[in-house]
Order: sequence, then structure tokens, then C-alpha cells
Amino acid sequence: MQPTDSAANSKSSARHAVLAGFLGWTLDAFDFFVVVFMYDVLSRQFGVSKREIILTTTATLAMRPIGAVIFGLLSDRFGRRKPLMANVIYFSLVELLCGFSPNYTFFLVMRALFGIGMGGEWGVGASLTMEAAPVRWRGVLSGILQSGYSIGYLLAALAARFLLPAWGWRPMFWIGALPALLALYIRAKVPESEAWKQHRAASTGQVLRTVLLEWKRFLYLVVLMTFMMFMSHGTQDLYPDFLKEVHHLSAAVVANIAIFYNIGAVVGAIIFGHFSQVAGRRKSMIAAMGICLVIIPLWAFGGSLAVLVIAPFVMQMGVQGAWGVIPVHLNEMSADTTRGLMPGLTYQLGILFASPTNTIEYALRDRVGYQWAIAGFEVVTILTLALLLLLGTERHGRSFMRDSLKDGPAATH
Repeated sequence: MQPTDSAANSKSSARHAVLAGFLGWTLDAFDFFVVVFMYDVLSRQFGVSKREIILTTTATLAMRPIGAVIFGLLSDRFGRRKPLMANVIYFSLVELLCGFSPNYTFFLVMRALFGIGMGGEWGVGASLTMEAAPVRWRGVLSGILQSGYSIGYLLAALAARFLLPAWGWRPMFWIGALPALLALYIRAKVPESEAWKQHRAASTGQVLRTVLLEWKRFLYLVVLMTFMMFMSHGTQDLYPDFLKEVHHLSAAVVANIAIFYNIGAVVGAIIFGHFSQVAGRRKSMIAAMGICLVIIPLWAFGGSLAVLVIAPFVMQMGVQGAWGVIPVHLNEMSADTTRGLMPGLTYQLGILFASPTNTIEYALRDRVGYQWAIAGFEVVTILTLALLLLLGTERHGRSFMRDSLKDGPAATH
């Protein structure tokens, strides 16, 4: 085979790997966020309070570390492809069953089980994507991968805007079974990771021992991800409800605003992901969070419709701008034999510790009002995150392959 053919095949393989990771995270996020737009609908359907429906999102978030452990260990031992395929089929089936829920208890259990699938997808998909990406493109591809989360949110908003009024709530979950088709694409088009083949762990015990040897870095990343989750879910999950309750906007208007601010999120993730390739991972994240701090007064206390459209757009551009760096940052910070487990587990343990975010903000709303609750929570979160990043480290540009000349010299900062 000619060298040019080999290079072309490598680029094609990278494209398929990136697309698989992106689509998996997009569809996973859609399945999570459909609930956010149906708090009132589901409350009436099951005859429970809105607070109890919000609790189901907490259950989903809290169960995600279990999925990260299961699918992360499988991916470090047996490759990225098969665990990712199994994960996609699993969370699609559970989402389908959510649409058949006869009562609140069944729905709560299904949303908890969905959390296992959601927790497993990100780590496996991110490692597959980052290992396939050339070093010089890691930043922007990290942003594209993470923007799948925002696109999933956007698709959920579109479904709430146009499908929910016409079809009702059950089909919102039934269409969540469609991601199972992604498993066929992965099987047909996505090659196994060459980096995994080079660094495959001899046993599950070896993977776990490596994580234990790097316990300080592991704990730092867990704390970092906890506050990243506070920032993300604290600005997203209750915001549609905030717009309805405080500003008395209709469900249709709220869905339109959500569609628009998720476009901002996608733009931010890609821009700051790319910026991180030049300026470094931590500086890029801090710059994105600076945008969030500046816009918080308008985001939480703005009154006109124009402000309520523009401020969330800018806010999510900053929030997801910082998040666009996370896939590459966590993968670069992880040991070669633990890249399936460690990024996903730190990510999902952050979710576990931040899972009461919605409940905390909703309780603060009862004490200080909705506006001060979301604004105060985010100011504290962002300032803490900036300090963690300033005190932390990064391994910007390190090679994932034994042949470091493959992508050029690695840079460490």
C-alpha cells in the first residue's frame, strides 16, 4: 500500500471515530434533556410534585459513575468499539422503556438505569475520539465532540417545541430508541483505536492499580469535574423552568430561547476548544468562564425579551466554551492504560457529587428567589473553578502513541 493510501485511510478512520463519539454524546444528551422540558407535563401525568420529577434528573446524574466504571474498564481491557456499541444499545432500550412508564416509581427507576448508560458513553466515546485525532486537531475536535451535548439539548428543545404538543410525552422517549442504529455504524465503519492496541492493559487489576498510583491527579480531576458540573447543570437544567416561572414565558417561547442558546453553546465549545490548542487548556477554560461572570447579571436579572434571548446565548457560549476543552484535557491527563476508565470516571464522579445541583438551586429559590439562587450559585462556582485551574497542571499535546514522531513532539505545560 502506498504511503498516501495509508494516510488517507488514517484520516478516514479518524473521521469515523470522531463522528461516532459525537453522535453518541448528542443522542445521549437528547435523551437526558427531554425531561427538562417536561417537568410540568410529567408532574401532571404521574400525579406528583414538580420537585419529584426534578429528582429523576438527580437520579440519572447520580448513577452515571456506575456506567463509567463498567464501560470504562471494559474499554481498557477489550477495546473501545464493542463497549461503545453495547452502551448505545443499552441506553436506547432504557429510553424506550421510559415511554411506557405506567407510574412515577417505574419512571424513576428507568431514569436511574438510563444514568448508567449515559455515564458509560462519554468516557469510551471521548477516548476513541481523542486517540484517533491528530495532535494538532485535538483542541477543535474536543470542542466538536463536547458540542454534541449542546446539540442534544437543542434537539430536545426542538422536540419539545414541535413534537410534544402534537404527539404527547411518551413519543419523546420512544424516539430515544433510534440511537441503537448508531451501533450498526460503529460496527461497520469505526476501527479499533491503535493507541489502545499499543497500551492495552494485561488485566482489570492493572488498570485499577494504575489509577491508584495516580490518586492525587485523580482526586484533583474529580474536584475539577464536580465544579464543572455545578457550572453546566446549574445554568441549564432549571433555566427553562426559571424562564416560565419568573418571566411567565410560554413553553413555545422558552423552547425557542433554548434552541438559540444551545447554538451559542456549540459555537463556544468549538471556538475555545480550538483556542486551547494555541493558548493551553487551562487558560482557554478560564477565558471562557470570564465571559460567564460578565454576563451573569443580565442572564439572571434581565427583564426584556431581547436580553432573555441574548444573555443565555452568551452564557452558554462561555459555559460550553470551557467544557469544549474537557475531553482533550482529561484524556491528556490520564495514563495510557487507563484512558477508557479515568476520564470517564472522573467526569462521572463529578456528576455524582454535583447531582444535587438542581435540588440545591430549587431549595435556594424558596429562600432567596429564583434569580439570586441561580446567580449566586454560579458566581461561587465559577470563582472556585478559576482557582482550581490556576493551581492545577496540564499535559498539552502529549502523544498517545509509542511512536511520538507520528504526530510531532508533545508539549507539556
